[in-house]
Amino acid sequence: MSEVQEFDAIIVGAGFAGVHQLIQFRKLGLKVRLLEAGGGLGGTWYWNTYPGARVDSENPIYQFSDPELYKDWNYTEKFPGWREIQQYFEYVDKKLDLSRDVSYNSRVVSAVWDDTTDRWTLTTEAGDVYRVQWLSLCTGIGSKYYIPPYKGLDSFKGEVHHTSRWPTDYDLKGKKVGVIGTGSTGVQFIQEIAPVVEHLTVFQRTPNLSLPMKQTKLDLEEQKKLKEYLYPIQFGRRNQTFSGYLHDLDMKPTLEATLEERVLNYEDKWEKGGFHFWIGSYGDIFFNQDANDVAYAFWRDKTRARINDPEMKDKLAPMKSPHPFGVKRPSLEQNYFEVYNQPNVALVDVNKTPISEITPDGIKTSDGTEHKLDVLVFATGFDMVTGGITSIDIRGQDGVPIKEKWVNGVRSYLGLGSATYPNMFWIYGPQSPAAFSNGPSTIEFTSEWIADCIKHCRENKISHIVPSKEAQDAWSEQLQQIASMGLWMGAKHSWYMGSNIEGKKVEILQFPGGVPAYYKAISDSVAKGYEGWTLKQATA
Repeated sequence: MSEVQEFDAIIVGAGFAGVHQLIQFRKLGLKVRLLEAGGGLGGTWYWNTYPGARVDSENPIYQFSDPELYKDWNYTEKFPGWREIQQYFEYVDKKLDLSRDVSYNSRVVSAVWDDTTDRWTLTTEAGDVYRVQWLSLCTGIGSKYYIPPYKGLDSFKGEVHHTSRWPTDYDLKGKKVGVIGTGSTGVQFIQEIAPVVEHLTVFQRTPNLSLPMKQTKLDLEEQKKLKEYLYPIQFGRRNQTFSGYLHDLDMKPTLEATLEERVLNYEDKWEKGGFHFWIGSYGDIFFNQDANDVAYAFWRDKTRARINDPEMKDKLAPMKSPHPFGVKRPSLEQNYFEVYNQPNVALVDVNKTPISEITPDGIKTSDGTEHKLDVLVFATGFDMVTGGITSIDIRGQDGVPIKEKWVNGVRSYLGLGSATYPNMFWIYGPQSPAAFSNGPSTIEFTSEWIADCIKHCRENKISHIVPSKEAQDAWSEQLQQIASMGLWMGAKHSWYMGSNIEGKKVEILQFPGGVPAYYKAISDSVAKGYEGWTLKQATA
């Protein structure tokens, strides 16, 4: 075993959350180390470099709100792609010299708490050992990719790739490609490669109720003007809207609007693009089925008009919604539905003809058809929200791994920490708003909350802080109660509910009450003397 390295704090993960946490911990004067499994900053944008990968949050709010950072940075597109986001992280790194406090290619495999010393001992895959007082998990919601255990996968003679581990400069031109999965990644990937491959076969379980991105180029001079006045207003507005975006839900009930009012509202949101039609329109689509049906009918008719073949219309935009609209995060597309008008693109509905096995030459479905392929691509997503944490062997005061404790359901307090795991926090993870919000919006104030908590403990000679079981049970129950009032369970296969992973507990994994309510909850705990937390005074 290597020599133990002593730090005040360890951060795991170098995406937006990990970088912001590193900045905050530096301000506290902590001796800190950030451990990153990859070879660079960026988190999900380090790993997800497949053709078409781009963010679905529009700028300027998909960046840090620090004027010292945004004043010299300009994106070229409203929805930047992975290359430009990587360039942004390189810019931030150079500006703040972050890498001097980062250990790259350092995957954490275990974290064990010692209650006698109030310290965590972390071990990496390479055998490096760290002992720290504070542990911040910034592993994100999509760090553990998932490939279903298909029969015969090892027999396939062609190439197999998961989108989150895409090979550099890989060319699909002229190849017969099969794509399993039509989530957000699948939509982006499919629309990008369809024009260049010889033939594309898409295997779809659930139609993606994608919305038009309405991508635009950004003007440099206009951005400079906005920074002088509007950027601070826009960044301040993020914490006031339900989802942390600049647009907000309309609380007027859908069916109280006249037909004319409703259609004009929908048309306006549709033309604005992005998530405006989803989380910038009538808010009762999340809990009123009749309202949801009206929204789906508008989406359906808009989408079917773009598809030529009647059978393809029914596969991609069926007359009856496959699940309530909006209870699965929609993808943003640019020409996804037009792709299926191409003669070289086929769509297989695996509900009607399931995949029976992977053969040496391709994929065989239950009707006996063998789809010949050169390349098989899994756009099958991740063990979302919890996978990044449960993939680490984390043992707290009772020595029980957190993965075992969460088998029957996630338990946390405020989506920040869990009982019996002192001095351990996470950002943008289980039971926080996470993907119900724009990432940087909730990441920043959560990161600041954790830094302020550590500052409070240091100033008041508190050696550890941990959620009480009663507080965590109450918070977890509150989440499920909020979810039960909505239509979330209407989606059979949803990573929002954990139901995309076989055997995983089906439950709401993120806080569905909105960003302002979450911000108030974590702020109220502090105002009441860290209510719900147990604080241990340090011995002399």
